[in-house]
Amino acid sequence: MHAFWVSAGVVALAEIGDKTQLLALLLAARYQRPLPVIAGITVATLANHGLAGLAGAWITHLLGPLLLRALLGLGFIAMGAWALVPDKSDRGPIGRAGLGAFAATLLAFFLVEMGDKTQLATAMLAARYTPLAAVILGTTSGMLLADVPAVLLGERVTRVLPLLLVRRVAAALFVLLGLATLLGGGSMLGL
Repeated sequence: MHAFWVSAGVVALAEIGDKTQLLALLLAARYQRPLPVIAGITVATLANHGLAGLAGAWITHLLGPLLLRALLGLGFIAMGAWALVPDKSDRGPIGRAGLGAFAATLLAFFLVEMGDKTQLATAMLAARYTPLAAVILGTTSGMLLADVPAVLLGERVTRVLPLLLVRRVAAALFVLLGLATLLGGGSMLGL
């Protein structure tokens, strides 16, 4: 259960102000059908983070524990620095394909999430925590915690939340995870 909560918290914070959250706002405004948009986000995130989680778990078998710990620790710290960099608005690949709300969201989220910080965080979390299913469900839940309010509340969310503060909290969390990993597994943080 611990892997689930850490994964959900890390991704929820990292997702606020991310390009996929902005994409959720755009899709919600375009289709004005929140349930198909939320379903598309869910399925795309499960697929994308599932692949990332499998890659992260596979890497743990290739590397020794010391090298893995060093790479994960430095990777989490790098994610902290990346969390401070604001994403540019990206309308994603929905274009004029004529897709419905669910299909457009599924395609857009899956493609836009490729190489995104939450996908990379999922791979790193899967390399750090077990069971893999808890990590994938946690990161997907974190994505939904950040994106569902964006879909339901639209632009009002972005006017209320101080995104700079949220980015700083997310960055600090990643750095703490990185330092805890480098210093021997993070027992003081319960990681």
